[in-house]
Amino acid sequence: MAIEAFVFDFGNVICKFDKNIFLEKLTLHCDKTVAQLNKLIFCDTDICIKFECGQISGEDYYKEIVEMCGLSIEQSEFFEAHTNIFTNITETFALIKRLKSKYKLGLLSNTCVWDFERGIKSVEVFSLFDAVTLSFEVGVMKPNKKIYDDMLNKIKLQPQNCVYIDDIKEFTDAGNSLGFNAINYQGAEKLLKELQEMNIQF
Repeated sequence: MAIEAFVFDFGNVICKFDKNIFLEKLTLHCDKTVAQLNKLIFCDTDICIKFECGQISGEDYYKEIVEMCGLSIEQSEFFEAHTNIFTNITETFALIKRLKSKYKLGLLSNTCVWDFERGIKSVEVFSLFDAVTLSFEVGVMKPNKKIYDDMLNKIKLQPQNCVYIDDIKEFTDAGNSLGFNAINYQGAEKLLKELQEMNIQF
């Protein structure tokens, strides 16, 4: 079947992100190291998963982490630290702009409302997407089938008509199993080569 759409992951495909930037800022407001904060927030609890699945509010997310880590930080400053972690991948921006004239574009991301509002929604290519599926809105995260189905419903295509690009192999494996033409993103140069091998015209 002909390729009619490209579905992009956001983190480390459209923009790089570095959670250590967030954690380093938090160390200024407590007596813990980056490694200790990383373990508390990202390893010892499922609070980030709950936030990215839309199960808790931003205020509750902030309050739980403050209590958990012994932080002394206002919510506004916490929000700034949490969301100011993205760097544009210029090659992907250029690719999206080139593809737009010939293909539908989708954005499929595991993310929370904060990172969407401050990071994702503000990038210059966001307006080019025809369909946007976000874990906090759907209530599940990749690789759950429901989130892929939400994208297909919005973009109104079969998976065989879509190229899906994600940096996490578990997620592209899930995409392939559902019928997508999934590519595990490993850098701009390799991606372009793989698209050329698929005879993609752009």
